[in-house]
Amino acid sequence: MNRQAQAVILLLFGGAVVRAGVTDLHLRYVKAGLQPFLVAAGLALVAAAVMTLWYELRPLLPRRVSTPARSVTEVSADDHTHHEPRVGWLLLLPVLGLLLVAPPPLGSYSVSRAGTTVAADGLSDYPTLPPGDPVRITVLDYASRALFEAGESIGDRRVQLTGFVVTGPDGQPILARMVLSCCAADGRPVKLGLTGQVPAGLPDDTWVEVVGRYTDRIGRDPVNDAEIPFVDVETWREVPAPKQPYE
Repeated sequence: MNRQAQAVILLLFGGAVVRAGVTDLHLRYVKAGLQPFLVAAGLALVAAAVMTLWYELRPLLPRRVSTPARSVTEVSADDHTHHEPRVGWLLLLPVLGLLLVAPPPLGSYSVSRAGTTVAADGLSDYPTLPPGDPVRITVLDYASRALFEAGESIGDRRVQLTGFVVTGPDGQPILARMVLSCCAADGRPVKLGLTGQVPAGLPDDTWVEVVGRYTDRIGRDPVNDAEIPFVDVETWREVPAPKQPYE
């Protein structure tokens, strides 16, 4: 692999990163707030590739000013093409992955192998829920309020939660949502047990919207023995996967 080939691969890789950054594809890899940094990194790679190509191809461009003839020894020493190890061609794999393959967001597979992120190890003060009936809150917000303050700030309010269904160890469905700190590599699940009108007959990774109320029922996560709060479901409906699958 010579310098020109390296620059072309770098150009393709930078273009793939920019493409992911300006479309919704980046939401499967990183949090939405990191989009500007992802686009900037892609543009930097593209710029580096263009500069490398210009530097390598500049001697091949025709020149108007004639230069003294060089000896055979000088030509041989200066125009020798430097090749890098062939393993460099493996850089094409992530490029093809970004351009051709759109991996699904983290789902039931990750949930079944990782413990829930919320653990009731302290008390916190939460603001009053916003107006609305039902009030839309995140799965993480509900789990935190249910565990850290025993649902005091929720009271008898109806809440609306969106997540995907995962079959629990006991065969009963649970509601889950993946939470990211930075990117998909550090994604961790938040799990909610379901009582009442539990969604039935749905395959794993089916997205649903449930409306329910707080219940003091608590379960245990068999993966890390953390507490899992429950929600008493009144109604539910199947919904399309959201553009932003992570919380």
